[in-house]
Amino acid sequence: MIAFVRGQFVVKTPARIVVDVNGVGYDLQVSLNTYAAISNKESGLLFTYLHITENAHTLYGFAELAEKELFLQLISVSGVGATTARMMLSGMKPEEITRAIVQGNTRQLESIKGIGKKSAERLIVELKDKLGKQALQGPAMAGMPHSVDADAVHALVALGIGRPMAEQAVKKTMGSLAADASLETIIKEALKNL
Repeated sequence: MIAFVRGQFVVKTPARIVVDVNGVGYDLQVSLNTYAAISNKESGLLFTYLHITENAHTLYGFAELAEKELFLQLISVSGVGATTARMMLSGMKPEEITRAIVQGNTRQLESIKGIGKKSAERLIVELKDKLGKQALQGPAMAGMPHSVDADAVHALVALGIGRPMAEQAVKKTMGSLAADASLETIIKEALKNL
């Protein structure tokens, strides 16, 4: 499996990037999010996923590991292929897709070309719990900056606590602790508030 490629971006289009890695050109299919992230760069690293079918071997490229991981989650859903997953990642940012699935927002998912009502419902049913339990990279809580509070939520989620419960416990804890409380203290107190 090819985990990533690093090299010169020889060809850049909104759907395709050719990366020259020591004289070998890798043709990668990309989302608009990835294209936007690298459009001003001459070289760099792209995480990859090799999709093998009867008729083709297609290499997909991602500017961020979180986008690749979401892509893999999306294609694990019955009826959602690699092309549809790439279309989803082109229509919305990964954190927006994750939020829509976790919140059960079928309308937002249906706004993406190629996603109908049944597909949106299937995505929510199959991925809501998985995505809700994963610790997301970057700030995931609305209204909460990436800080000690967000790190505490990530730690609680990593311990197996559902994100909504973890967020409530941390918010409750932060109201009763000093503003400069340590991460360890916040986690311990939040565990008591569950």
